[in-house]
Parts: sequence; C-alpha cells; structure tokens
Amino acid sequence: MTLGCTRNEVDSEELAGRLEAEGWDLVDDASEADVAVINTCGFVEQAKKDSIDALLEASDLKGGGNRTRAVVAVGCLAERYGEQLAAQLPEADAVLGFDSYGQMSQHLTAILDGGRIASHTPVDRRLLLPLSPVERQASAAGVALPGHGDASGMPGASGAAVTAPADGLTIEGPVPASGPRVIRARLDGRPWAPLKIASGCDRRCAFCAIPSFRGAFVSRRPADILAEARWLGQHDVRELFLVSENSTSYGKDLGDLGLLEKLLPELTAVEGIERVRVSYLQPAEIRPGLLTAMAETPGVVPYYDISFQHASEPLLRRMRRFGSRESFLDLLGRVRDRSPQAGIRSNVIVGFPGETEADLAELEAFLTAAELDVVGVFGYSDEDGTEGEGLDGKLPDDVITDRVSRITALVEELTTQRAEQRIGEHVDVLVEELDDETGEVIGRAAFQGPDVDGVTILRLDPSVSSAATAVPAVGDIVPAVVIGTDGIDLVARPS
Repeated sequence: MTLGCTRNEVDSEELAGRLEAEGWDLVDDASEADVAVINTCGFVEQAKKDSIDALLEASDLKGGGNRTRAVVAVGCLAERYGEQLAAQLPEADAVLGFDSYGQMSQHLTAILDGGRIASHTPVDRRLLLPLSPVERQASAAGVALPGHGDASGMPGASGAAVTAPADGLTIEGPVPASGPRVIRARLDGRPWAPLKIASGCDRRCAFCAIPSFRGAFVSRRPADILAEARWLGQHDVRELFLVSENSTSYGKDLGDLGLLEKLLPELTAVEGIERVRVSYLQPAEIRPGLLTAMAETPGVVPYYDISFQHASEPLLRRMRRFGSRESFLDLLGRVRDRSPQAGIRSNVIVGFPGETEADLAELEAFLTAAELDVVGVFGYSDEDGTEGEGLDGKLPDDVITDRVSRITALVEELTTQRAEQRIGEHVDVLVEELDDETGEVIGRAAFQGPDVDGVTILRLDPSVSSAATAVPAVGDIVPAVVIGTDGIDLVARPS
C-alpha cells in the first residue's frame, strides 16, 4: 500500500519489482498476503496520521483467520523517524529505511521466520553525499536512492548501481538495446505512470523537512530514464509523468543544466508513449530554454506544475524562497506566450510565522490575476528539524484555519472560472476509466495532471453511430470539444 506522492509510487513499484524477481507473489487482497508492506508518507502532519492509520489497519489483519502474519513500514515516515516510530507503534513488525530496500526480500523472509530486524536509525541524508553537486555521481553508487533502479542486492547483480557510462552527460544517438536493467513491477492498470528523473533537494525552504530524509539532489542518468521509459511503453503506458523533488535542477550534477531539454524529445520518441508531462518546477530556477523546450517539443503536454508557495516578497524571503507577485506574473506571462492553452497548477502555504494581513492580501491579489487551473492550499504546521519550527511570529491555530478557509474559498471560485474559460476549446482526452454504472467515460486533457488536477468527462451521443461516438477503451486518446464544467472538472463531447 502506497501513501503520499507519485514519487512514493515509483518507489513502491521498484520494491515490488525487487520482490517479484526474488520469488514473491503480489496479491490484491492484504488479508491473503503473508506480509503487508506499507510505503508511508512523512510530509505533513495529516500524511503522517494517514500512514499510521494504514499501519494499524494492516495490523488488524493479523490473526482472525487471515493469512497475514506481518506488517512492515517503509517509506518516508519510516526513514524520517525510524526507531522512534517503532517504539510508538509496536503493531509494526519492522520499520525499515531506504538503505534496507536492496535487501527487502531477505528482511521479509527473516521476519516471517520469527526473526527481528533492527529498526532504522535516522540520519540527515543530506550529509551522505558531497556538498558540491558535480562530485555526487561518483559517490551515489554507495547511497540508497529509491526509484533510481539500483540493482545492488538483486540476483545476478554485481553489487554496483546499473547506470549509463560516466561520459554520457548528453544524449547522442540511441541507448544500446543491452542498456540498463529495469527493476519495476506495475501495481495498477493506469495508462499513465510516474517516472523518477531525480531524488532529493538542495533547497533549504524554512517549512520543508524533505531534504533531511530524502537527501541531496541526485539526477538519474539519461540512459536509465530512457530504459525505464521504454519498459513502461511496453507495459501499456501512454503518458509518462516525470517526477522528482525539483525537476528544474535536473542535470546540474551531471555537468549539463540543460539536460532535461535534451531528454524530452528522446522520451516523446519512445514507442508507445504519446505524452510526456513534467512536474514540480521551482520558479526561481525555470530557464527560458526549458520553457521553450516544453512548449515546442511535440508530445510534451502544456502542463506547468510551478511551486509558488506564496506571493508576498517579504514572506517568501522569510520562507527562504525567492520571488514576488510581479515576478511570478511575469513568469506566467512567458509561459502563456509560448503555450496559450497551458494548464498551470501550484501550491500555497498560509499561516507561515510572521504572515501579516498585508502578506495575505498580496497572495490574494496574485491568485486573482494568475488564472491558475489548480491550487492546493495548505495551512502551515511546524515540521521537526526545520527552520520554521524555531521562528517567532507563530500564528494561533484558529487564525491559520480561518486563513486556509478564506484562501480556499477564493481558489475554488477562481479555478471554477478558469475551467469555464475553457468551454469551446479542442482537447485530446486520455481515457482512464469507464464507469459501468453511469456510462461515463473519464479521462484527462493534456493540461490536466493526474489524481488531483481535475478530470474531463466525455459525453457520448448514443443516437449517433460513428467512430467519434464509439465507446473508447482505457488508454485511448480521444479528440473532443469542451461543452461544460463541473467545478474544475470539464465536460467534453468527442469531435
């Protein structure tokens, strides 16, 4: 079971691939499993609670006639808290960190045989690699990087990470057919899949603990990414969702900060892949060349996931970030100059220590002018070990709650208006679900990201018999025209 973000989904599928390769069978029903592995999230307080609830629910399966004999916690919460989590949650038979992933089969076997595996001891993973990005690749083989396809510990592996040649810093010609080994098992039948291009983050945002447990920024080699993309294309994936903690940093530790621009056309050329989507762009790091490549590379969808977090310049500085309402609106203008139909999503934090009414008004002014398609609104909460935890100017919980409600109401109004502006647009809808009860065909337009960015509902006309109105299959891409909205969701008719 996977909680949290799409990056965690990649890690789960790599773990599943490792276990399948070593003879384990994956089952759909946890009550029919010998061991339930819960890939936890440790991002914010609610995510932590959800992860603990999932572990407790899984532990309830033990006994009572079910096959389940053990529950193991992995993922970010386990990595971040380790022994502390194990002490507070005896229902978990093991709490294992990222360094255990390469030996997961041996650990699970030992647990089922009655053994005990020592709980993970947390460390600041930023300290495991050199401070200088250009020195990291040489050391990365000795550090666990979930989702990077490290083959160490696998049957027949030499113990070293499987990567591209050291001099493969740019993409020139096809990757050899005998290229990197892919370690992954698909855990769902979706026509899209996340593909990890990097791990970790070098930024020091005052509210975020992710770098401490995900580590310093490390790019995957292009050959590894392309090999996994080809594997996904062979397993019914039509859309690749490129994920990382910071995609705009890709390539800086490989000697080429423009490497993502070179990688995009290689990915869109992969057989079976129709769409490539880039996620998590830091506004302070977005380069004109990347905007041009995203807008002009056929197959790269007009989708821009930009992490603004706020719009008040003084408060952004206090958050250890850069930008302002004016600079962010200028960036959005440059995006739309290149890609007029662009879908733009972001997240914002309200209630950060020291946030004033003037700061909040600046955020409201930005959101009103920005015409974003989707905005996630989060109330600030202290995270262990972050700079924000020690700042003065903390706001009372009821004030934060009121501000979240205020900004959420504004966002809902604005994003509904933005969706209505799209009525009449021609869209290509990737079909993801056929609802047998309602007869609805549900998918996503190119500018809609997966899971949280709204959907497009296709309305078929049963009175007309033509290829345009035939019921499509999951994975089909259907041309359509937007005829209505339901909140941020779109309603479209095949064209």
